[in-house]
Amino acid sequence: MANIITGIRVVCSIALLFCSAFSPSFYALYFIAGLSDMIDGWVARRTNSVSEFGAKWDTFADFIFVCVCVVKLIPLMSLPLWLYVWIALIACIKFFNMCYGYAMHKKLVAVHSMLNKLTGFLLFLFPLTWPFIDYRYGAAVVCVVATFAALEEGYRVTNDKLIPINSK
Repeated sequence: MANIITGIRVVCSIALLFCSAFSPSFYALYFIAGLSDMIDGWVARRTNSVSEFGAKWDTFADFIFVCVCVVKLIPLMSLPLWLYVWIALIACIKFFNMCYGYAMHKKLVAVHSMLNKLTGFLLFLFPLTWPFIDYRYGAAVVCVVATFAALEEGYRVTNDKLIPINSK
């Protein structure tokens, strides 16, 4: 059941490519995809169906969802240069963490910290708050939390305080 819920996220994410950003259909698919991300792990744990495939499938679904959202939303924003630089730095830190974790453990690792979960939640809320909060301020708040999450992740990866992706 959890893998089906994750599959719904993949289908909704791909369908988002064919919707106008911020249209009712965009918001409906976006909400369903985000909700599936919040409940698939819970369902897997609740039904004792946690698996290596499910963890990897979830990571793949998250990647597709994020990539589609970036493709759909970034072109609509005129962020100041410093914010693009900040986002690039966060991405570099996370990439370094991933490479370092792989080099040390010979497998992809993920840090499921509260800050990473908060970052994901704020990223999910970001397009939903667009009509109410200037997106530059919203992006700055997300970047502050994401910076601390990336730094904490780096600390955990370098100090062996991590969880292999296949045991999520």
